[in-house]
Amino acid sequence: MTIARRAGAVLLSAAAVLLAVTGCSSSNASSGGKLSLVAYSVPKPAYEALQKAFAATEQGKGTSWASSYGASGTQSQAVSNGQAADYVAFSLEPDLTKLVPKFVDAGWNSGPTKGLVSKSVVVIATRKGNPLHITGWADLIKPGVKIVTPDPGSSGSAKWNILAAYSHVLADGGTEAQAQEYLKAFFANVVSKPTSGANATSTFLNGTGDVLISYENEAIAARQKGQSLDYLVPAESILIENPAAVTKTAPQRAKDFLAFVESAEGQQIFTSKGYRPALDGVSAGTVPGANDPANPFPSVAKLQTIADLGGWSAVNKKYFDKATGIVTRIASGSDG
Repeated sequence: MTIARRAGAVLLSAAAVLLAVTGCSSSNASSGGKLSLVAYSVPKPAYEALQKAFAATEQGKGTSWASSYGASGTQSQAVSNGQAADYVAFSLEPDLTKLVPKFVDAGWNSGPTKGLVSKSVVVIATRKGNPLHITGWADLIKPGVKIVTPDPGSSGSAKWNILAAYSHVLADGGTEAQAQEYLKAFFANVVSKPTSGANATSTFLNGTGDVLISYENEAIAARQKGQSLDYLVPAESILIENPAAVTKTAPQRAKDFLAFVESAEGQQIFTSKGYRPALDGVSAGTVPGANDPANPFPSVAKLQTIADLGGWSAVNKKYFDKATGIVTRIASGSDG
């Protein structure tokens, strides 16, 4: 073989290798990747919409998902026990922080929304037409009123619900003793404690109870599906703040998804599903299913926050400690 022919063969071989590598890279880029999402049950409709919208972006093109939904505390424990997760979303901040630093980086809350991707308030859902004429928390402890609310032992939404019921007494100038007496009367009327917020909604829609203590977004989502219930935003409620993060082993694509969720576009998707935006400046727009679709998120006269109650560490110890918590004792009937 002449020198010229040998050189030509080398060039052709190199070109073939380059084409193969380029083709492989192009194939990998277009094929996307599969991400694992582990979340509490209530925001499933929102995350399904977010996943679809993310797939339409350059960063999300070709992404597929393995999604798991359930009670917030149960989902957090599953990740601790080794369940695959790239993106995690919980009802409560403690369900996320218990994964720090082993599974989630300590800086999880340093983004534009401080790690909180959605907000809501606790509402009271009733049968269509509100036949018992429920107007607020005081009506829930009347004789014969049957309440459905999830189990605070497994459900994050249950903790929000019970804290709203308890703290409404304090917001109205009542004492801790009066708040505890209210909670005893409240639990005396509870007829069902499902494992999660979504299960509680299903239980109520299937005919159990007169009222459902729920998230505002959960009530709106039910009505968007054509399900029959009404809801009222009480004068006293609590601000629900839901965290999300990527895990330490998550690929860049998961980080891009979190950035999309925290963006104005992502937050607009949350609002369309009945959540209050976690990012300042995002307009709610029109939200079908809300009491007033044009003004879907009315202000709450007396809105408590977890910070008002001392923060999650203090709240969990005071109210939900397995041995001494106020709610634990009252819910179990061991507090007289």
